[in-house]
Amino acid sequence: MKRRYVLDAGVLALYFAGREDAREYIEAAYSGGAKVYMCEINVAEFLYNYARVFGWDAALARHALVRSSPITVVEVDERLTVEAAKLKHRHLGALSLADCYLVATAKLLKATVVTTYENVKDLGEVHTVLLKV
Repeated sequence: MKRRYVLDAGVLALYFAGREDAREYIEAAYSGGAKVYMCEINVAEFLYNYARVFGWDAALARHALVRSSPITVVEVDERLTVEAAKLKHRHLGALSLADCYLVATAKLLKATVVTTYENVKDLGEVHTVLLKV
């Protein structure tokens, strides 16, 4: 079975900043070496954070690149929302709602989270790769 990764917003930011450790996951999607996913919520998180720094035009250009890439964007549905809500309930002070969707996506897809947030890794809910910022 192919490796499966769910990326958080920070990984995309690192990729567009030229970080090699983030590039390996995007290249794995393009080469077919892994199946790479992002939750729609985390795409939105990337978009607004990128826009804060570079403006909406630049953010929308990057967004278009993500949408045309082999990264599968997972839509929010009832099953994902319930799993994210359970995680938020269990880890109320430790995770943002966006991080709960990230972890819930990985749980449902039986995938590894690739994140820049230590608190996601520290929870031990899913296998996690931490990219240091």
